[in-house]
Amino acid sequence: MSTPSPLLSPLEPPAFEEWWPESIAHPALLTCDHASSRVPMLLGNLGLSLADLDGHIAVDIGAAALTRKLAALMQVPAVLSGYSRLVVDCNRHLHDPSAFPEISDGVVVPGNRRLTGEQRDTRTTALYQPYHAAVAGGLARLAALPALVAIHSFTPALSGAARPWHVGVLWDTDARIAAPLLEALRSDAAINVGDNEPYSGRHPAGYTIDAHAESRGLPHVSIEVRQDLLLTLQGVTHWATLLSKALRPILNAVLLASSPPKSTPRDGMS
Repeated sequence: MSTPSPLLSPLEPPAFEEWWPESIAHPALLTCDHASSRVPMLLGNLGLSLADLDGHIAVDIGAAALTRKLAALMQVPAVLSGYSRLVVDCNRHLHDPSAFPEISDGVVVPGNRRLTGEQRDTRTTALYQPYHAAVAGGLARLAALPALVAIHSFTPALSGAARPWHVGVLWDTDARIAAPLLEALRSDAAINVGDNEPYSGRHPAGYTIDAHAESRGLPHVSIEVRQDLLLTLQGVTHWATLLSKALRPILNAVLLASSPPKSTPRDGMS
């Protein structure tokens, strides 16, 4: 019997959402680190307005819906975080200050000011560790060499700079999924595809891919879709269908291959 969490009441949702198809089509796991804007009741909205909690500083808008739809179309399992990145960011190393951000995109987060080690540990134990245990457990239930696909979304502009890409493919040295995915997406001239844009897979802050895939030599990729393209069911369905068609043959080829990762060293971001 699990020990009750000192942070979450029995009436609150768990730290993560997990979905498994009846029949798995590919030994691959989808993750969504920033799926929810929810804040535990004990933390009182972190002192933020509801408008702030509905915004991009709290959640990757549209990413959860995209992850669920893509998982259903591809018939692969998915693990989604259950609480806001402002409570604890599941895609950050815990020593990173942005794991418990005091300021996010210029917005002060009062509930994160001067957190004690005990307060950080409480959030970590209640939310961060269960989420990552679910990711690790999901991968363990799959094949010996499963793939990890992380789903995120990004704002159309940041700090006054426009972000013209519709979708970004993030990767570091393992191009097994990223390279053919970039090629597949770029085959449609109407899609503006970012290669390590608007963020880079080489950014040291990211945790989930590093901890669960890169460190184990598992095929992996992070996919970022622009948030304004995911505001409607039609938009979510469009992008889930597009990504499913692109990813399925790639995963089939990659997961059947037994060759080691092919590293393509490059300097900087594209």
